[in-house]
Amino acid sequence: MSSAEAPVAGGDGPVRPSGLLDVLGVASVVLDDEGRIVLWSPQAEELFGYSAQEALGEYAARLMVHEQHIPLVGKLFADVMLTGQSWAGAFPVRVKGGGTRLVEFRNMRLLDDQGEVYALGLAADQSTVHRLEQDLALSERIVQQSPIGLAVFDTELRFVSVNPALAKINGVAAEEHLGRTVREVLPRLDTDTLEDAARRVLETGVPLIDQSTVGRTPADPDEDHAWTVSVYRLEDALGRALGVVASVLDITEQYRAGIEAEAARRRLAVIADASARIGTTLELDRTSRELADVAVPELADFAAVDLLDAVVEGRRSTLGPSEPAVMRALAVRAAHGEDALRAAAPTGQLTRYAPDRLITESVRTGRPVLVAQVKDEHLPRIACSPEAAVLLGRAGVHSYLAVPLIARGEVLGALELKRTRNPEPFGVDDLLLARELAARAAVQIDNARWYQNARNTALTLQRSLLPGHPPVTTGLEVASRYQPAGATTEVGGDWFDVIPLEGGRTALVVGDVMGSGINAAATMGRLRTATTTLASLGLDPAVLLEHLDKITSGLDHSIATCVYAVHDPHLRQCRIANAGHLPPARVRPGRPPELLDLPTGVPLGVGGVPFSTVTVDFSPGDELVFYTDGLVETRSHSLDERLDFLLSLLDDPARPLEETCDLLLRTLHHPDNHDDVALLIARAQELT
Repeated sequence: MSSAEAPVAGGDGPVRPSGLLDVLGVASVVLDDEGRIVLWSPQAEELFGYSAQEALGEYAARLMVHEQHIPLVGKLFADVMLTGQSWAGAFPVRVKGGGTRLVEFRNMRLLDDQGEVYALGLAADQSTVHRLEQDLALSERIVQQSPIGLAVFDTELRFVSVNPALAKINGVAAEEHLGRTVREVLPRLDTDTLEDAARRVLETGVPLIDQSTVGRTPADPDEDHAWTVSVYRLEDALGRALGVVASVLDITEQYRAGIEAEAARRRLAVIADASARIGTTLELDRTSRELADVAVPELADFAAVDLLDAVVEGRRSTLGPSEPAVMRALAVRAAHGEDALRAAAPTGQLTRYAPDRLITESVRTGRPVLVAQVKDEHLPRIACSPEAAVLLGRAGVHSYLAVPLIARGEVLGALELKRTRNPEPFGVDDLLLARELAARAAVQIDNARWYQNARNTALTLQRSLLPGHPPVTTGLEVASRYQPAGATTEVGGDWFDVIPLEGGRTALVVGDVMGSGINAAATMGRLRTATTTLASLGLDPAVLLEHLDKITSGLDHSIATCVYAVHDPHLRQCRIANAGHLPPARVRPGRPPELLDLPTGVPLGVGGVPFSTVTVDFSPGDELVFYTDGLVETRSHSLDERLDFLLSLLDDPARPLEETCDLLLRTLHHPDNHDDVALLIARAQELT
C-alpha cells in the first residue's frame, strides 16, 4: 500500500485520505535542538531529492541551504527554538544535484514527553502552493460574484454553502440556508422532484443538466418564476462522494416570453378558426352561434351574443347615460353547468338591461368592460335579473368580460364572456383575443343583418305582388304554393297567377324572372301586372307572350321564362304557349303522367323569335301541374332524372290538390337548391 492510500486512524475507525495533501506534496522534516535531521518523510525525498539515508543525522543548514543564507537560517532556527513562535515563508533550498527550488516553509517548535525540544518543518513547492491558491481564489471569486445561483449540499442534502446570487434568488439570507434542506427553506417549490433528482445524482454520479422548475420563493411570493437547475456530484481525489453542488439559473423572462408566445400562437389559432367558422352563411342567428361556439371553451366557459333590438330591426341605436339597453339574445353557449345557462336570457327573447348593467355600459360606450375578479357585489350588474344573479353566483362565475360588437362605426351589441371552471381570470391577452373575435364577427353579423333586412324587404314585396288565394273560376279547382329561397340566398322572381276571363275561361300563368333580390321581385311585379292586363284582351297565348317579350326587353335587360295557358271548360281544352320555361305535366285518370310536348320557345326579353300556341285536351278529372325550376333542379342530378321523379309522384289523380302541392315541395325541393319555387296545379271539373 502506498502512502497516498494508507489508512489513518480516526475517531470512527480508519479513514482514507482526501488527497489534498497528496496534491500539495507536503514534506515534513524534524530537527533536533542542534539542527540535525532526525526525521525525513518520503515527500521530503521527493521535494529535495535526498534519500532518508543521505539526510538523517546531517545538519539541515549544511545540506539544504546555500552558504550565503546560512546565517539567516541559523537566526530563524534559533528564534523558533527559543521563543516557540512558528515561522512561515518562502525560501530557496538547495536540492540534490546542486539546483535550487523555491519552497514554502512553515517551521514550529515541538516538545516531547521527555522535555526534549525539536523543530518541525513543513514544506511544499511554492509553484504548487501558488497554483492551488490561485485556483482557490478563482473559485471563491467565481462563486461569490457569479450571477448564477450556486449551492453545496452534503450527503444528507442539507445546505453547506450558498452564494449571494442564490440567496437573492431565494429571498433568504445565506446563513439561514445552512444545515437545512430545500423543503425547509423553500416550501412553495416542487421540492420532491428536486430532492429526488439530487439524490439520484448523489447515488449514480450522473449529473442532472438544465431541469426546469417553476414556483415561488420569498423573493417574489406573488409571482411564478422559472429556473433551470443543474446538479453535479462532488467527489474527493479518490472518488468518494462529498455531496452535490447545484447551479440555479433564473429563466423567468424566457419562461414568460414562452408563455406569451404560446398565448400568441393560441390567439392566432383561435382567430384562424374564427375566420373559417364565423360567417359561413348570411343567417343572423347562425352567425351569432358560430361566434359563441368559437369562444367556448377556447376563451371562456360561457358566451352569449346579444344584439340591440333596434339594430336587429334595421335602425341605428344610440344610448344615453340613463337609457336601458333593449337586447335580443341570439346565441348562448356554455361548456358546462346548468346554472350559467339558466341565468342567461333565452335566445330570441328581448331583455331590458338597466343603465347600470355592465353590458349596457359596454354597448353605450363602445368599450370593453373587464371584471377580472368577480365579487358578490358585481353579480347584480352582470346578470339580467336578481334571480339570474343568484344562479351566476351558484355557477361560480369568477371573471367577466363584455366586448362590444362594432361594425362600420356602429355598435351592434355585445359578446359576453364568463369563466367558471377555468381558474385563470381574464387578462390583457384574453381581452385582445376577445376584441379581435368581436371585430371579425361583428362584420359578419352586420352583413347578415343587412342581408336579412334586404331579404325581408324583397320577400315582403314579392308576397305583396303574388295572389293571396287563387280566385274561384268556372270549371277549375286550383291549388298553389310559393316557397321563398333559402336563407343563404336572396329572394327570387318566381310567380304564378290565375286570371278569370270572359266566357268562363281561365288563364293560368307561371313565370320566373332571372336574377334575385328586389330588382327581380319588382320585375316580376311588372310582368304579372302586364300579363293580367293583356289577358283581359282575350289574346291568343302566343300573341300575349310576344307582347310580354317586348315589355321585358324594355326592363333593363331583364330575362324571364313563362308558361301561359287558357282553359276553356266548354271545349274541354287548354291553349298553351311557352317562353323558355319547363313544360307542364298533365295527369289523366287511367293514363301515366306526362310532360306536355310544347315548343320550348325563347325566354322573354330575348326578342325576335315568334312563339307558338298548342292546344291540348283537358277533360274533367285531368290535372295540369305548372312549376318553376327551383322545384326540380339540383346540383347532383340531371334535369331528366328529376323530371322523371316529378312524374312518378303524380301517381294518384284523385289525391287532393293541396296534398299534392305539399308532397311535391316536401319531396322534390332539395336543400342544396337555393332557389325559390312557384307551384300551380289546376284540375278540370264538370260544369254545373
